[in-house]
Amino acid sequence: MKLDKIDIRILCELQKNGRISNVELAELINLSPSPCLMRVKRLQSEGFITGYSAQIDVAKLGQTLTVFAEITLKNHRQIDFARFLTTIEKVDSVVECHLVSGGYDYLVKFITAGISEYQAIMERLVEMDIGIDKYFSFVVLKSPIVKSHLPLESIFNG
Repeated sequence: MKLDKIDIRILCELQKNGRISNVELAELINLSPSPCLMRVKRLQSEGFITGYSAQIDVAKLGQTLTVFAEITLKNHRQIDFARFLTTIEKVDSVVECHLVSGGYDYLVKFITAGISEYQAIMERLVEMDIGIDKYFSFVVLKSPIVKSHLPLESIFNG
């Protein structure tokens, strides 16, 4: 399915407010409610919209620690990557995991209650023998820019 400008506008608006009513959405994109709803349902069924969720202000939860870890695996066979991913996806504190190019294999984002919890997680992962050769941790001191939406208009008009 190829997205047109109306589809992109629908996605942009739903990123801003996933709880918007169909009538309000239709007004914002200058479409009548029925075709608007049909488009939203099509975007859902085609997998462009994968779900709706609440955005939580981590700072309001009390003391938390965000850490980015650069992780390098000992071996680089498909089975090594699969074993690592199978384990890491079960760790609740892992909120993002990216296979990257460059000097290491994965960039993993952890959110924990504190440094000791993070260190315990990393020690457990290393002891599990899932192929971690080395890791470097970067503790986030401040996050001046955090966006929860994709730059859809620049991606599709770029």
